[in-house]
Amino acid sequence: MRVSIITVVRNNQATIAHAIDSVLSQDYSDIEYIVIDGSSTDATAAIAQSYGKKITHFVSESDLGMYDAMNKGLKLATGDIVGFLNSDDFYEGQSVISQVVEQFQYQQVNLVFGDIVFVHPKNTQKILRYYSSANFHPELFSWGWMPAHPSCFLKRQVYQEYGNFRTDYQLAADYELLLRLMQIHRISYSYIPRVLVKMRPGGASNRNFTCRWISNQEVLKACKEHGIPTNFFQLLARYPAKIIEKIFIPSIPKTQQQLPSRIYEHSRS
Repeated sequence: MRVSIITVVRNNQATIAHAIDSVLSQDYSDIEYIVIDGSSTDATAAIAQSYGKKITHFVSESDLGMYDAMNKGLKLATGDIVGFLNSDDFYEGQSVISQVVEQFQYQQVNLVFGDIVFVHPKNTQKILRYYSSANFHPELFSWGWMPAHPSCFLKRQVYQEYGNFRTDYQLAADYELLLRLMQIHRISYSYIPRVLVKMRPGGASNRNFTCRWISNQEVLKACKEHGIPTNFFQLLARYPAKIIEKIFIPSIPKTQQQLPSRIYEHSRS
């Protein structure tokens, strides 16, 4: 199975090489890597171009925002499986993609996701928050919960059948997409109980109070459009749990790369 990994970036010269290296260091051999740059004005594009043909497709041009850039990547993708890696993020280990492919092959599902951790921007060994999707169920969308999108890998045919990211969303198009696929179209999915991605804090939807407000308003919009009952106070109820995730941080097992992922939870439509 070919895997397409897409990174969208603009003006992130500080960490783009780390993201690229984490993709290129994977032990899975059939990876198509696509980098979409939004006409960066710093050294980002030059850094990406320095990798030459190691990056399958590199595009640098203006866009209408990050979800437009992600859709550009999807148009170029030819893999059976598609994943997105943000330019601030990196894979937890070299076997992440191999285990994701194994899960797809064994479980015969359309979506595979796992856990992520937020790490200190300078000391990436220091975990600030552990975001587990172990107990996720599609009914939790009405409470604002979703599997962490950077840990999500989807069959490309799912995008072809049900559509890409909505560009009328500024910060929550990934939430709308997963809600649409999992809650409305009931695609099959499987969970891997391991950290797949390490993320530096400061993502677009959590950058400041304004971004959180916009993100929550767009979550309400997505639920309303798809007929999912919820309200603003119900969405706010998830924030205490996020605080707990920052206080009680489990350690990452050193042997988690060898976890027998085949036995874990899956749901078929």
